[in-house]
Formats: sequence, structure tokens, C-alpha cells
Amino acid sequence: MTRPLALVLLLALLAACGVVRPRSMEAAPQEDTFEDDVTSARVLSEEFWKQQFVALGRTYRPVQDFVAYEGENGPMCGDQPSVPNNAFYCPLGHFIAYDAQWMRGLWEEMGDGSVYLIIPHEFGHAVQAQLETQFQLNVQQELQADCYAGGTLAALVKSGTLRAEPGDEEELLLNLAAAGDPTEDWFNPQAHGTAEQRQASFAAGYRDGVGGCG
Repeated sequence: MTRPLALVLLLALLAACGVVRPRSMEAAPQEDTFEDDVTSARVLSEEFWKQQFVALGRTYRPVQDFVAYEGENGPMCGDQPSVPNNAFYCPLGHFIAYDAQWMRGLWEEMGDGSVYLIIPHEFGHAVQAQLETQFQLNVQQELQADCYAGGTLAALVKSGTLRAEPGDEEELLLNLAAAGDPTEDWFNPQAHGTAEQRQASFAAGYRDGVGGCG
């Protein structure tokens, strides 16, 4: 019998000891703030990819900016305006931007796992741009970024940089489910994948590492 996808993902996360707190906090336990988690997710994601690029004999180019905005007051990406309730990577300026109020709301409602999914996902897009990865469909690009996010988190946990807290696995499942498209529509230029597709891609990265993300 095939195991339900949620159970497969949960077992993969449990086997890797979960996520999501900086290990340096162990000596003086305290609650991380939203700002702490955003900073950690950014710094740790970039450091991970720097090491990956070195292993490939390449040089990682850090993002030029990491921009917090609110509502419709975000930066333009070429001729495309930013939109509320979103995070995005802009290849034209090589920067990442995010609606801080929206992401804070997710952090408060669904836990810190939201930050450790969204930010590594956007760094996945930055990596795709540097590797000049080509995709036929937008959904393929988005699912690979989910896979990259899973691989990034797995590597940080296995290295001891992040440690587990009770409920982390459930937070990740909840965030992945909430981010999924309501229906499968591969040819929609805005498609990101259904909840199950996004969970499966993240789980594949978590299990096999970024090298298994295609």
C-alpha cells in the first residue's frame, strides 16, 4: 500500500531530525523573533549555496539586495510591479523582495517554518538564474525551487546549523499545503503546483539533497 504523501514527508523530516532553530541559541534559550528568523534564513541559505557552487567549481554571486516591503509599496522588477502577499526573486536586479506584513502573518499563524520555506525557495530561483536553468513551464521552475528549499533545509539540519523543535514537521506540512494551487494546471503561466506536488518536491529535496532536484 502506498503511504499518504503527508506521512512520507513527515517521516523524511523526522528521520533528519526536523528543523528550525539556529544552533547557537541552545546555550541561551529564548524565543526567536520574526526578524531573527528572516535574517537566519537569508544568511544560512546564501552560505549553503556558496559552498555548493564552490563544490561545482563555480563562484556564487550573492543577491544584490533583500528588500522588505508592505502591500503595493514594493520594488519594481523591470516593468512588473510587486504585489501584496508575495515574495519574489527579480533576475533583472538580482534581488529578493517580500511583503513583510504578509510573511510575518504566516510566521505568527503557522510558525517559523514559513520563513524557512519561503526564503530558501526564493534563493532557489536566484540559483536557477545563475545556473541559467531552462524550463518549458513555470510550474517546473517553481517545483524545482521547492526541491532546492528542501535540500537546503536538510543540509542545514544535518550539519547541525539548525536544530529541531516540537511541531516543526507539522509547520512545514501546513505551509506547503497552504502554498499549493487549488487545481493542477501545468500550462498556467502563474502555476506553482498543487499542495501535493509542492510537498513532494520539497520532500524529494529533503531526502536526496539539491543534487537530486534536476
